[in-house]
Amino acid sequence: MLQKKNYINNTFYGRLITTSCLIFAIVLLMSCSKSGGTLSSPPDTNGRDTATITPPNDPAFASTIGFFGSSWVAKTFTAPTYNLVTASSNAPGAYVTVDMSNVITKVSKNVFGNNSLLWMGQVVDQANLMGYIKDLSPNIIRGPGGSTSDIYFWNQSSAAPIDAPDSIYQNNGSSPVSAGYWFGKNTQSWTFSIDNYYQLLQKTNSNGLLTINYGYARYGTSNNPVATAAHLAADWVRYDNGRTKYWEIGNECYGNWEAGYKIDVSKNKDGQPAIVTGNLYGTHFKIFADSMRAAAAETGKTIYIGAVLLDAPAPSWADNTNQTWNQGVLTTAGSAADFFIIHDYFTAYNTNSSASDIFASATSIPNAAMTYVKSQLSTYGVATKPIAMTEWNIDAVGSKQMVSNIAGLHAVVTLGEFIKNQFGEASRWDLANAWSNGDDMGMFNNSEGDAEPGASEWNPRPAFYYMYFFQKYFGDRMVNSTVTGDASVLSYASSFSSGESGVVLVNESSTLKNISVSLKNFIAGTRYYWYTLNGGSDNNSFSGQVYINGVAPSGSTGGPLTYSAIKANAAVISGNINISLPPYSATFLVAENKK
Repeated sequence: MLQKKNYINNTFYGRLITTSCLIFAIVLLMSCSKSGGTLSSPPDTNGRDTATITPPNDPAFASTIGFFGSSWVAKTFTAPTYNLVTASSNAPGAYVTVDMSNVITKVSKNVFGNNSLLWMGQVVDQANLMGYIKDLSPNIIRGPGGSTSDIYFWNQSSAAPIDAPDSIYQNNGSSPVSAGYWFGKNTQSWTFSIDNYYQLLQKTNSNGLLTINYGYARYGTSNNPVATAAHLAADWVRYDNGRTKYWEIGNECYGNWEAGYKIDVSKNKDGQPAIVTGNLYGTHFKIFADSMRAAAAETGKTIYIGAVLLDAPAPSWADNTNQTWNQGVLTTAGSAADFFIIHDYFTAYNTNSSASDIFASATSIPNAAMTYVKSQLSTYGVATKPIAMTEWNIDAVGSKQMVSNIAGLHAVVTLGEFIKNQFGEASRWDLANAWSNGDDMGMFNNSEGDAEPGASEWNPRPAFYYMYFFQKYFGDRMVNSTVTGDASVLSYASSFSSGESGVVLVNESSTLKNISVSLKNFIAGTRYYWYTLNGGSDNNSFSGQVYINGVAPSGSTGGPLTYSAIKANAAVISGNINISLPPYSATFLVAENKK
């Protein structure tokens, strides 16, 4: 109790509680001195009548966040340099109400993660890219790279172990194909070595999340391929020596595109079936986890090991592996896993999705995924544990959606929904990939091979700017906010431990919106500051450009490279905050509190 009391008294939350208690006492004395005295309703002035302040709650992290929240720190807002402007006088068409007393959750820093790739090059000597990633502050960077994890030998430079066959089943093939293994000790310029992965973490102040090669436990031809693959994973834990806390056993192991999903049983020596099942994966998971935890204990470090689940019911046409995957994993290894891993690419596969379809996926998928996984845990008697979406993006193709301003707005809404639905970790796919005529998920232009025409090396694409401003101007606690009057306007609100209110406003429509923001249970200060990001006029609704407070991009795509030096807009707080939102835009707003 003493520790809790000291914590409360040394935060903004404690100051609010102390202030409201004092005011309540004064009001109580006044009412006692008057026969039948009542307190009239205060004017709507964003908390300037301090008698209306309700102290905020301070919830603990949900079990779906758990240990991913251990890196949480209180955030102090520092006012940016600004241009003082006149507040919007347009009549509002939508109303945003923020209740600073209603805290939904503390914000896990690990929801801002990203993915590294084995084919993005030995990038740690690229000063511009390292600077961008450091500014982005993903906090966690996953490696070594999606499906390639299941054909990856971290301790080899050019040749796979003798028991790894030259040909294996991949990509739903009817016959084995060349394995195409990847190697962690390969230092050639076109790939990304394991030691440079660790350098990337160090240079960008990030933590690691590593996916071990589960596929090797299936296609390996030794007498005991599971033990052999688990030993390889344990040796990696020893080599890592505590640099990485979070580990995954395989990548999307239920997928027929994954190495290890199907094996050549004529080469297998421990009686495994041709097609993997959730039950088999769960049985193998426990062997891996035991070996890896023993290795971590030798180094005196703590690690957390995640198991792969599906985040939605398998469609009726899916195979038995997918239909029963979660049941098999949870009944065999549910208690052995420290956390659970899901992936989602939100929009319909390989579809020319519209902007409205993309936005709809951002608001629906995180809640649906979290609801489904929690229900699966309950159904199979497994305690709720941290949930990590270690790959996410949009799968829209055909109109350069993935590299567009709309993808940036999708990232904003997705981050807000991840926080609201209390995910412990999330990593966007991916840092740098290719171009593919705009059908590419990379956050940065990769100059290797298929580069973006006319773009500078490592040019940041729109999603970078949106994710940068979101994290910078979102506080350490999410608070409740509601929008009335216009369904195309979204709001995600937060509080800083230093007292300020942060509000993210998204306009998902193609027309300008005038908004009025009311901050309840908040003692307003002098000014509010904001940055508005919106697309250009190129490529219809899928602009590849980003403007920041009207500052144009540095090139034909992306945004202004002077993003960190652009001045905020600022206006004086006088009653509700009125602001205009351009078409397809996000505004990141912070209001001062009264000190």
